Amino acid sequence: MNRTLEQILPHDKPMILIDRVVEIDLENKYVIGEVKIKDDMIFFDKSINGVSSLAGIEFMAQTIAAYSFYKNNEEPKIGFLLGTRLYNNATDYFHLDETYIIKAVEIFDNNGIVSFECFIYNSKKEECASATLNVYQDDNAKGLIENGEK
Repeated sequence: MNRTLEQILPHDKPMILIDRVVEIDLENKYVIGEVKIKDDMIFFDKSINGVSSLAGIEFMAQTIAAYSFYKNNEEPKIGFLLGTRLYNNATDYFHLDETYIIKAVEIFDNNGIVSFECFIYNSKKEECASATLNVYQDDNAKGLIENGEK
């Protein structure tokens, strides 16, 4: 885990939203990421002094992307969020200066379609959000995007 997020995720700043990968366990099929809410984040909203809880889906997706990088042991690949089921949030927004832990557990994998149970916890270890994310990763996706194809 000596790589930077810029090396792991197929994003450029300011779209890298998570701060670090805390733990990867490929044997038990989970990853833990972390994000601290800062006022210079791209989705920071001054009117609520935080980030909308809907950004939690992207926190989860980027944590999953980090897991995929280590699981496949290769350069970052473009992934697609196919859907989110049962996004439950116990907060309206993620609070400024609060650090949140994101955990994603792989529960299904079939031909590139993978499902993860995801959770976001605050520093008090209270669950702030949870969801099942279904994702897809295709070896040809980067070329399709670079060539403008859909």
